[in-house]
Amino acid sequence: MVSKKKSIGPGVEGVESLPGSSAPSPVPFSALNDDELKAEGKKPVFKSKTFQHMSKTSNKKKAWKSLKQIIAQERTQPMPEGCVHYSAIEAPPSFKPAKKYSDILGFLAKYTDPQTKLRYSTSAEFSTIRSLPNDIVTGYLTLRKANIQV
Repeated sequence: MVSKKKSIGPGVEGVESLPGSSAPSPVPFSALNDDELKAEGKKPVFKSKTFQHMSKTSNKKKAWKSLKQIIAQERTQPMPEGCVHYSAIEAPPSFKPAKKYSDILGFLAKYTDPQTKLRYSTSAEFSTIRSLPNDIVTGYLTLRKANIQV
């Protein structure tokens, strides 16, 4: 087993170093107590008086713009042809199928009634759909823009 040797460097007393190296190892945490260091008259090496954190240099808050403000600003600036900006983005059609929702409750609908063509998600909703009169069923289909004559 290798024992640690104590090396005494210039101005540093009692700092342990690893065998075979001339560099002192880190000082134990208990020795870094500010009150003890002030009482001994030592100043920690890692505390620099000239250090200034980057975020504390400016006290100005970053201004965030809403989408409405960005679009208004883009309309006032001259843009070259073919330039992509918020007011001119055109998205291609989605490859995912559109989600189907229940006509009565609005939940995701797994089923469609073959008689009325209304969508439903639960058996209770199905029994409600079967008890509806034709004019109400037509109204639900008109709301969904699925005008299918029943």
